[in-house]
Parts: sequence; structure tokens; C-alpha cells
Amino acid sequence: MNIPFVKYAKVWYTISALTVVVAVFAIATWGLKLGIDFTGGSLLEISFSKNRPTVEAVQRSLEDSGLKQYVVQGSGTDRYFIRTSFLSEDQHQALNKKFQADFGQNGNVVHEESFETIGSAVSDQLRSRAIGAIIWVNIAIIIYVAYAFRGVSRPVASWKYGALAIVALIHDILLVLGVFAFLGRFMGVEIETDFVLALLTVLGFSVTDTIVVYDRIRENIIHHTAENFAETVNVALNETLMRSMNTTLTVLLPLFALYFLGGETIHNFALALIIGMASGAYSSIFIASPLLVLVDRWQKRKRERALV
Repeated sequence: MNIPFVKYAKVWYTISALTVVVAVFAIATWGLKLGIDFTGGSLLEISFSKNRPTVEAVQRSLEDSGLKQYVVQGSGTDRYFIRTSFLSEDQHQALNKKFQADFGQNGNVVHEESFETIGSAVSDQLRSRAIGAIIWVNIAIIIYVAYAFRGVSRPVASWKYGALAIVALIHDILLVLGVFAFLGRFMGVEIETDFVLALLTVLGFSVTDTIVVYDRIRENIIHHTAENFAETVNVALNETLMRSMNTTLTVLLPLFALYFLGGETIHNFALALIIGMASGAYSSIFIASPLLVLVDRWQKRKRERALV
């Protein structure tokens, strides 16, 4: 069955444009709720000589101590790293006493391995490096795609393949950011450094899926398997559709398992990947490739006007 992807390109553009507008509105209106990694705070490492309590038990102890902003991460089998908002020395000592009272029974010794504060300067550096990493990854993608498709510069120049792949990536990133702006506003979800790792992973997956489709378009152009460029793109999309769906499904299944079974510490990381991976598969088929046809038609109209 030949699905007319290109024929209904305006429908895909409209859906994508509305999605981006809503995402940008959420980001501009509410912004992202930054976690301790980006705002500064305290980092506490504690170990347990016998039985390490559950993450939920440690979280209850932190909340009973009056802390509302925290991240609890397990390390090995006997310790936790706990990131909180900035703790004074009195709060620090009170928290240690609380842990001793809650978990120090039956010979289980609670030992503080380390305690340090994360200043605002370090947090600003993390934030700037995260933004810089995303920008440089996008630049590298454009250069790579332009180089990889240097042998196919008709009817669309090779560098434009890379630029349109970035348009699809921006769609995917904005969708993830928009969802987390919404979750931060209404559910208090904060983003940490693992969120940046999720965004970089989404970038890699999305561009990989797009390049697979672009590569099939290139092969069809070389072998003249379609009468015009729009048909060539549509044939390539149909030929790679099942491959894209199967790959995406294979990635999403373990991500859903992580989201529902992996625990709260990687909950948001898995959610960001799920949204980004699904959006990446969509944008490769419904945005990046139809945009090639749009650019081709725009170039033809420009040439026709130049001849008049």
C-alpha cells in the first residue's frame, strides 16, 4: 500500500505548527522548573551498615524534616546520594539525627560519607554547558549531513538536508521542553542534569531516523526510481515506514518498562526519552522529508519568476 505522505503535507505541517506553538507558549509562560543541579544546594552521601532503607522511606524522612526540594539516588547496595536545597549547618546536623532516629535501629549504623554544597556559580556553569552542548551538537549534525549527502545536490542542495533535519530536531526538543514546562507548572516536576542527557539522546535518535529516510531518498534519486522529486520522497517514506516503526517500538518498549518499573530516580529521564523518541519518529516521516518537497517547489517557483 502506497501512503500519500507528501499529498497531505499541509495537514502534518498544521499539526506540527500547533504543537510547537503550544510548547513555546508553555515554555515562555511557565518556563522549566530547575532542580538542584541548576539552582545550587547541598549534596549528602550516607551509607548503612546493614539494611539500606527504600527510596520512599528516605523521601518520607526528608519530608518530615521539612525539605520539599530533594533528589535521592541509590549507589551500590548500601548508600544513597541525597541532593537538597541549601542546608545550613544546623539543618545538616538535624537531618543526620533524623536519619539516625529513623534508620539506626537494630544495629544498623547510618554513616555520613560526605557533605558538600553546590554553589550558584557551579550551577550557572552547568546550565551554560548544557545549552552549549545542545547548540554544538546541532551544528555538528548539519555539517555531518551536508558532508554525507554531498554527492546528491539535486534538486535540493546537500546542506539543506542538514538544515531541514535540524528543523525536525527543534520540533522534537520543543515538544519535550513544552511537556516538562507543563509538568513543572502543574505537578512540580523539576529537571536535573539527566534531563540534558535525555535531550542529547533524543537528538541522536531523531537525526538517525531522519538520515535513514534521507538515504533512501538519495538512492532513489541516483537510480531514478520515481518520475519527480515529490514522488521520490513519497516512495522513500513508504519503503522506510516499517523500519522506522519497528525501530521506534523496539526502543519505546524498554523505556516504558523503565518508566513504570524503574523507580522514581529515573522516572523523568525515561519520560523525556519516551516523548522525544516518539516525536523523533514522527518528525522524520511527517516533517523532515515533506519539507524537502516544499523546498524543491519553492526553488522551482523562484526560478520561474526569475525567467519572467
